[in-house]
Amino acid sequence: MLTFKPVFFGAVLGVGGLANDWRAASRLWGVPAGIGEALACTAFALWTVLITLYALKWLRHPVAAREEVQHPVQALVAALIPVTTMIASLAIAPHASVLGWWLYLAGSLGMLAFAAWSIGGLWLGGRDPAAITPILYLPVVGGGFVAALASASFGAPDAAWMFFGIGLLSWLGLESVMLTRLFTLKLPVELRATLGIHLAPAAVGSVAFSSVSPMVGGTNHVALLLLGYGLFLALIMLRLLPFLREQGFGPGAWSYTFGVSALPLAAMRLVEQGTGAPVVQLALPLFVAANLIIGWIAVRSLMLLAQFAFARPQTTA
Repeated sequence: MLTFKPVFFGAVLGVGGLANDWRAASRLWGVPAGIGEALACTAFALWTVLITLYALKWLRHPVAAREEVQHPVQALVAALIPVTTMIASLAIAPHASVLGWWLYLAGSLGMLAFAAWSIGGLWLGGRDPAAITPILYLPVVGGGFVAALASASFGAPDAAWMFFGIGLLSWLGLESVMLTRLFTLKLPVELRATLGIHLAPAAVGSVAFSSVSPMVGGTNHVALLLLGYGLFLALIMLRLLPFLREQGFGPGAWSYTFGVSALPLAAMRLVEQGTGAPVVQLALPLFVAANLIIGWIAVRSLMLLAQFAFARPQTTA
């Protein structure tokens, strides 16, 4: 219980994002719908287990939990809790609409509260430049875009636009700050996986804009330009693979799955709305790549979990 960290919620992003990919693929290419629903139920079950474990940590080890949310770098990872609550709401909504609605409401309000608290703390100043990492995107950029997507899905278009504004304008402000940090201060090895979060805003923003402003029978140019930037960032990630692989595999690897799962979904949403080449040609390869990457991370995570379980010392009387 004491070793449980908010970073573990990243797995919900990957599995839930892949579920949305398969749901879109079912509509677009006729792949079995059951695969997407099975992944969605898995994401919801995983979120249920993780939120229970995190609540128990606060009950049994409040000092350790409080120290985590006061850490200069890792504190903002707790933004994954309301964000994945909204992902869980989207996953379960087709099977339990009332439960999905309440989870959406809790997640969106929780996102607003945590984002205001965390970003307000940054406004106080005095932050060490070395503590500026892509984790800063999570509370307000990732949270704003996911809330926009969820709001549109639950029939709240005006709220969706407001959340999209929060995500977009915060992203534009933070992007220059983040690039300045990356240009001037090298990320230490133990923080390299946070670059996976840097991949996400453009792709998730494209999906969110396709949801708040769908365009049927034409080209959604705003969603398309966001997808283009997301694909460019993916190319940069490929160029940085030797640099990124210096960090050993761990739970932080799930940070890559936020953007990896959003890229094919953004492309498939555009194809569904009538966008032609080259997005049509890119959608399937991106979908296959997302399944391979997230599947590999899932298998490695299960292996790591098994090693941890078998390596735990046996208690004695």
